[in-house]
Amino acid sequence: MFKYLHQIWQSRTLRKKILFTLFILIVFRLAAHITVPGVNFDALSNIFQQNDLLGVFSALTGGSMENFSIVLMGLSPYINASIIMQLMTVVIPKLEALSKEGMEGRRKINHYTRILTIPFALLQSYGMIILLNQSSQGSGAPLISSVTDPAIVIPIMIIVTAGTLFLMWLGELITESGIGNGISILIFASIISGMPTVVGRMLGIAQGGDTTKLSYFLVFMVLTILMLMFVVLITEGQRNIPITYATRATGGKSEKAGLPIRVNQAGMIPIIFAISMMTFPSVVAQFFQASTSPRLQGVADFILKYFNATNPTYFYMFVYFLLIIAFSYFYVSVTFNPEQVAENIQKRGGFIPGIRPGSQTADFLAKVSSHLNLFGGTFLAIVAVIPILFTKYTTLSSSDLIISGSGLIIVVGVVLEIIRQIDAQLVMHDYDKLY
Repeated sequence: MFKYLHQIWQSRTLRKKILFTLFILIVFRLAAHITVPGVNFDALSNIFQQNDLLGVFSALTGGSMENFSIVLMGLSPYINASIIMQLMTVVIPKLEALSKEGMEGRRKINHYTRILTIPFALLQSYGMIILLNQSSQGSGAPLISSVTDPAIVIPIMIIVTAGTLFLMWLGELITESGIGNGISILIFASIISGMPTVVGRMLGIAQGGDTTKLSYFLVFMVLTILMLMFVVLITEGQRNIPITYATRATGGKSEKAGLPIRVNQAGMIPIIFAISMMTFPSVVAQFFQASTSPRLQGVADFILKYFNATNPTYFYMFVYFLLIIAFSYFYVSVTFNPEQVAENIQKRGGFIPGIRPGSQTADFLAKVSSHLNLFGGTFLAIVAVIPILFTKYTTLSSSDLIISGSGLIIVVGVVLEIIRQIDAQLVMHDYDKLY
């Protein structure tokens, strides 16, 4: 371990990348504690004591919601914009053609995603301001003095939207000059930052004499370690498709290689998409609870009953389970193109033993990918649902868990990706020393 850290520190380029990434994460955490002016702190603290659902949503933003910080919405508008762009890539031929243009095409799609994030951030910031203000009415003091006054609300919306764009920029800085995918690392930092708070709260409960809750918490800690091992094994699992390159034969022998296809091809992306899809209806439904229309009230009550993360029903878990699998298939269908892979293999003079080059190779790769994706998507869904089942049958709430199943997958995925990039940088460093 110490030898590994010493090797990292000896690589000047890698050392600079890691220190830069850590610096950006410090900036991010500082931003999460800069409060938007004009907010009633007493009302804000009462909101999160009374509403566990908002506490769950705040955990995804690293506690920035509890501080009503300038990065109130976190990266959720960008994630939603990414989901829309992924869907549009399949629906709109022009975007589909762009996605096949390599790096330049992806750069243009990312540019469109950033533009789409702005209206999403404005709408979500307004919705969250209204929701938090409505939730504060029960405490007797409004969160914001007048949400009907554009001179008060619009500046707050602009500040919060700018905070989301600021996080996007920080993420891109990490991607370009740091280690790993910047957006994923910021989400990772948001999840990790909430762990000390949960542990501190559990210790406080134990001092208060509630040993039952502490016992359940310790059991979940053990369960989390077991799930961690399981997640790492599945995340690193892959099937290696043998490929023979006949045209590269030398001395009568063909060159053999392999095409690795991971069991969990989609990584943590389906989890992020599914969380956004499951959380958003509950947040919106709280707007209509006080509506004068009985129909709107009925819809809001239905959503809050069956899509409530703090009191999950079997229907909620079933929909969540299916969404993760569906998003796994969808994301892999966008990122993995069997026809293109088969064409590239054929162009290089390669073939899969026993499979004809061309369309049969593409069909074989699509079949293998589909089977692996079924296992990978089901694995993601099971790990995501286990903590929800745990909270349903114990005295722990979702805000009492040190990490959710979805958070665990995100954390493992980000850490493994960072380790892979560090190892690649170390190999380059050793190569430069030799040559």
